[in-house]
Amino acid sequence: MTENDKPTARNRDDQDSLGGRVKRYARVGSAFGGLAARYAGGRIFGLTIDRPVHAAELTAALGGLKGPLMKVAQILATVPDMLPEEYTAELAQLQTNAPSMGWAFVKRRMTAELGPNWRDRFATFEHQAAAAASLGQVHRAVAHDGRRLACKLQYPDMASAVEADLKQLKLVFSIYRRYDRAIDPTNIHAELSARLREELDYDREARHMAIYDRMLSGEPGVHVPEPVPELCTDRLLSMTWLDGESLLSFVDQHMDDRNTVARNMFRAWYVPFYEYGILHGDPHLGNYTVRPDGAVNLMDFGCIRVFNADFIGAVIDLYWALCRDDLDLAVHAYETWGFSNMDRKVIDILNQWARFLYQPLMEDRVQRIQDNGGTMYGAQVAGKIHRELREIGGITPPREFVLMDRAAIGLGSVFTRLQAEVNWHRMFHELIQDFDVKAVAKRQKSVLEDQNLPLPE
Repeated sequence: MTENDKPTARNRDDQDSLGGRVKRYARVGSAFGGLAARYAGGRIFGLTIDRPVHAAELTAALGGLKGPLMKVAQILATVPDMLPEEYTAELAQLQTNAPSMGWAFVKRRMTAELGPNWRDRFATFEHQAAAAASLGQVHRAVAHDGRRLACKLQYPDMASAVEADLKQLKLVFSIYRRYDRAIDPTNIHAELSARLREELDYDREARHMAIYDRMLSGEPGVHVPEPVPELCTDRLLSMTWLDGESLLSFVDQHMDDRNTVARNMFRAWYVPFYEYGILHGDPHLGNYTVRPDGAVNLMDFGCIRVFNADFIGAVIDLYWALCRDDLDLAVHAYETWGFSNMDRKVIDILNQWARFLYQPLMEDRVQRIQDNGGTMYGAQVAGKIHRELREIGGITPPREFVLMDRAAIGLGSVFTRLQAEVNWHRMFHELIQDFDVKAVAKRQKSVLEDQNLPLPE
């Protein structure tokens, strides 16, 4: 490597700083202030709101802010019936078509990561972003060996944005906790904080990508890009390009293939979980595309959770406890996850939520993921459980529980959108029939050590 090829020093605005966080607070306030006031005016004074226009403005504000707040919008757009159709349609654009930053930013970022002669490292590099998301944007490129590449560049000042947003989220949680003690959000905030900070490390994400390629090597319906190490840093992730279209666009044109897509999605998420104790914790629509044959391309590996093998065993134990109405086994599962002070009332409440999540897996028949009311029914179940938890003084969900629950709900929402009708029971039993805690721990140790990543505590 010549002197000109050496990466330059990191820009100061890429580090977490008090000044960066103060700027973030100001931007958040100005972005939401006018929109919130307009919406409140409509509610209080009966003013008519042009919902499509308001939704477009909200999308523009969130896309301009980047970072964790934008990820909240992505989650809201994933869950059917949570928002009016106009808002969902607009926010869904943040999955794959968020506002991108211009060429001046691209040149600064690429120079900082690969040096002033960075363009010589590529045969071609497109000026216009192919996609933009919450923490970075993707540009198409071609390597000198002819490989088509996707180069993900992290936005500037993301460390400050994450810390500022996490601080605001903690404040929101503390205010919420004062009047609603159903769920103590302390561990939820701790878990989200850890995962979001990890998402800023693109070197770690490249290693996650290599792990997923290995774990899913036997799955013909799932494809994982290959990182290009010589073109990667902790703020630049270069990988092979995978062709595909968005899930919603694909399903609109290929309704007959919706069950194939659902089965491939199920395998993509749960083969790593049940065989290696590793979970992709972010199933929103921007993290994958679909090929013409219904195969799935996984493209984002920032939010990955590694679980102790005993934790995975408890997931299966709870399934059997519900099937057999085995109270002792249910208690064992919850305690393995880290729940404490388990009396009969707490167990009964938790089991209501567990039955809601496990129900499609418990019946050996072809069915939709939710046959009795879709997400509205799920909201009713959640509301009932919330009220009952408040009555008993609340609970503190373990950290490990947070991402597992998020993935289950997120995937359920995707399957609902697909209107897939498959035998979830048989797919699940294919994964757990030979489950062995020691085997999972051994496989997990092998893939993590291969990429110099730590084992779970």
